[in-house]
Amino acid sequence: MSREKPLSQKTTRNTRYIPRHHKRILCIFPKYSRSFGTFHHAYPLRGNVRAFMPPQGILVVASYLPKEWEVRFIDENVRSAIRADFVWADVVIVSGMHIQRPQMNQINELAHREGKITVVGGPSVSGCPEYYPEFDILQLGELGDATDQMIEYLDLHSNRPQKQIRFETKERLPLNEFPIPAYHLLNFDQYFLGNIQFSSGCPYHCEFCDIPALYGNNPRLKTPEQVLAELDAMLKYGNPGAVYFVDDNFVGNRRALMQLLPHLIDWQKRNGYPIQFACEATLNLAQSPKLLEMMREAYFCTVFCGIETPETEALQAISKTHNLSMPILEAIKVLNNYGMEVVSGIIIGFDTDTPETADKILEFINLSQIPMLTINLLHALPKTALWSRLEQAGRLVSDENRESNIEFLMPYEQVVEMWRRCVTTAYEPEFLYQRYAYNMEHTYPNRIEVPNSPARASWANIKKGLTIMSNLLLRVGLLGNYRKTFWNMALPALKAGKIEQLIHVGLVGHHLIKFTTECAKKEESASFYSQKIRKTVHT
Repeated sequence: MSREKPLSQKTTRNTRYIPRHHKRILCIFPKYSRSFGTFHHAYPLRGNVRAFMPPQGILVVASYLPKEWEVRFIDENVRSAIRADFVWADVVIVSGMHIQRPQMNQINELAHREGKITVVGGPSVSGCPEYYPEFDILQLGELGDATDQMIEYLDLHSNRPQKQIRFETKERLPLNEFPIPAYHLLNFDQYFLGNIQFSSGCPYHCEFCDIPALYGNNPRLKTPEQVLAELDAMLKYGNPGAVYFVDDNFVGNRRALMQLLPHLIDWQKRNGYPIQFACEATLNLAQSPKLLEMMREAYFCTVFCGIETPETEALQAISKTHNLSMPILEAIKVLNNYGMEVVSGIIIGFDTDTPETADKILEFINLSQIPMLTINLLHALPKTALWSRLEQAGRLVSDENRESNIEFLMPYEQVVEMWRRCVTTAYEPEFLYQRYAYNMEHTYPNRIEVPNSPARASWANIKKGLTIMSNLLLRVGLLGNYRKTFWNMALPALKAGKIEQLIHVGLVGHHLIKFTTECAKKEESASFYSQKIRKTVHT
């Protein structure tokens, strides 16, 4: 049955829906395909870690569901859902990104084998509903009136609908009314990082990015009080040690950020600086010294900047001219001066690329001294200006054996080899550790000195540090194939008492080096968004 109109008992933000029936809801977040950004090679060094970050979206949905219902959560990056999980549930809710599409459809199939109602929401289905033809219910758009309609439908129906039903959000729930994610349903010790969201949306229009189409150009905001409540909730269920602000652009609304940062500083001081912060921001953050000073005091230690390319012509062509408001190398140095290690996005495959592009990228890496860069092949996402332009030009390619869905202007194999050369050169152990040595000397000392508080010197943190150090010394220092390079970095750090820095460099560097080895053997994809077939096995 198709349902175009809202259900009769429509809920409002001021009236919580009271369900008539008891329901058991199984929320599943699909497994990611392994990629540069999953840090999976670092997990064994951390002990219990099984996944990168908790999935914010589906945890917010789990928290938004009626309190009268039983809700379970499975992150398949931690463990796969088994038949008993599906048997227990009345409804299975799934969310994810385009890269997780095969896994989401597989979960749907397993749930249907047990006769369960299935729901899919999140960015992928919101952008491309046609990717999910077999799901019973599609929740398109963000949390809002469609979510309320979906909840009421699930309350009033026990059997699968005869035809797919779509609920599309017309009125979004303001971010300042979002509930705290259901952190009580997970174990923080199993995650590499914690994460939090302050805003949604980005004021820019980069050609390859789908954020404006999905979330808008006017960043919507949570209140500082919400952010602090979420941080408190995290600490209640375990301290991840580092928290990443997953905002599309953390500095999208600078006035709001100026209001948030004093609250973060106060929270850190009251709690003994238990957490390092990281965020994603545009490079022009370097032109805001007041923001940078407050971010430094709040203990922001890492900032991801979508630099994309050092080539001016390419930045203009992809509508990323805000990266040109000051010289890129100068902006990176400014951020380093405030103690922030810069992580950069780099993309290969722009129409402006030439055979010399790889040389220019490698020169930029050397001059910038950025240790970690996510080097990807360009991939066109639906709902982007890039997709529309290439579709009109007949340059979108559907081939599951390719690393990208774009017909590049340069020969495909040449572009892939440029990517492979950049990756394998950038993460050659000596070159990588050289850049880390620069940051250990010129960036990390610019951070504030945090107190040796009970929160930082807890037995759990000491145990975590001992675990990582022993694993680093054994797996890298004794058994690693780059152990000589490791010791050249580690011995001076140990003598200087820079244990935290050594752990950071050792952990992240190990993943980068191991992942690069697989790239050199053509065992890993050249794009996080690659359409190459990946297999996920359910047990």
